[in-house]
Amino acid sequence: MSGQSMTCEPAEIGSLFLFEKLTPEQLGRLCSEGRVERFEPGPVYTEGDPATCFYVMIEGTVVLYRKVGGDDVEVTRTSQRGVYAGSMQAYLGDRVRQVYNNSMRVTEPTRFFVLPADTFADIMQEWFPMAVHLLEGLFFGSKSTQQAIGQRERLLALGSLSAGLTHELNNPAAAAVRATATLRERVGKMRHKLAIIAQGSYSPEVMANLIDLQERTAERVAKAPTLSPLEAADREDTVTDWLDDHDIQEGWRIAPTFVQAGIDVDWLDQVAAAVDAEILPSAIGWLNYTVETELLMDEINDSTTRISHLVDAAKQYSQLDRAPFQNADVHELLDSTLLMLSGKIGRRIDVVKDYDRTLPKVPAYPAELNQVWTNLIDNAVSAINSAGGEGTLTVRTASDHDRLLVEFRDTGVGIPAENRGRIFDPFFTTKPVGEGTGLGLDISWRIVTNKHHGTIRVESEPGDTRFQVLLPFTSEEAS
Repeated sequence: MSGQSMTCEPAEIGSLFLFEKLTPEQLGRLCSEGRVERFEPGPVYTEGDPATCFYVMIEGTVVLYRKVGGDDVEVTRTSQRGVYAGSMQAYLGDRVRQVYNNSMRVTEPTRFFVLPADTFADIMQEWFPMAVHLLEGLFFGSKSTQQAIGQRERLLALGSLSAGLTHELNNPAAAAVRATATLRERVGKMRHKLAIIAQGSYSPEVMANLIDLQERTAERVAKAPTLSPLEAADREDTVTDWLDDHDIQEGWRIAPTFVQAGIDVDWLDQVAAAVDAEILPSAIGWLNYTVETELLMDEINDSTTRISHLVDAAKQYSQLDRAPFQNADVHELLDSTLLMLSGKIGRRIDVVKDYDRTLPKVPAYPAELNQVWTNLIDNAVSAINSAGGEGTLTVRTASDHDRLLVEFRDTGVGIPAENRGRIFDPFFTTKPVGEGTGLGLDISWRIVTNKHHGTIRVESEPGDTRFQVLLPFTSEEAS
């Protein structure tokens, strides 16, 4: 937006604190290469547009805004003479993207000294070469420091997660190894039992009945119901009595396996009716091995499926095989992070997922959002542990106007009122020395606001703390 051009007076420009140390020749050059403009109430420039001018207010009132989600959030309002805004990084040239980092409006007729960005860069390089080198060092040094801190924080998180993941993977892997060894033994015994049966003078019809019983028993294992401990105990007693009544040796040992496989006395009566009494013990023994092998194969399948699920979760969490920026399902990201952190969360904390799965995907950097979820979940777990170690973590998603809400609610100790305004500050932490860097929430805030143009906020009282992340449903990829 252009304003009304006015006469530039070197004396007036020199009264502004930014220019008060300049020589008359320098002030003359500013007035000859810059201009004074008067703006009526309304916008002066818009965040994200090419940064073409450097503005210094002579008189009036300016308001600066930042885009957060779909909203313009006011960050500064002032009537102080000499305040400046606009293309303040022009001296860096094309090494950074030269766009306005905020939006500026005026609320009353306001006069500015306006300097084109190229002229501002030339004058800075010519008049203040040492200052330019210092500013360049500060700018790029700060960016490098932020990246290093972010990488360090991510490495710390990955170190903690990898320990938990190793533990999570070890359990199903060990179970699969044990089940495989036992399966080998059971298959050997089943072959031996089959050889004994085959040596008997059984008709083809009897053998066919046994094979049919074996097949139907295997099918029954796959459909076995889940019983309560009391129901299982009652059924084991009944099955043990049946086996004892039919002179089956060690019925007390066989019964629990049969009950786990869904075999009851009605099924055993069908077995007894299908074979002669003299081979019933051998048939029961053979079917017992069949049941055991099916259960062991189920255990191996469950274990290897869990291993695969954990590996998929690790890939989902790290996003190693995904594009850095993409349309992402936040529920997949949340689930993978919760699974990766399950060892740290522990069994004393109940995790409640209150998801609205009808929500659309959002444009995002998934690996960085996972870092945000990690930091917020880790803080919630610490808060619950500080309150005694038992509690509930609720992860909720919902639509909030034109944004997607992800809320982490914990029943921990809460955040004292005097700390709430500081929790997003770098290096601020209430955790004991060695347990927190004070960077998790600062990095989370930067990822949500700077990278995703979203919002992160907190509401807290003892027993009810809620961190809320709001992400726009549509946005342009951040640079």
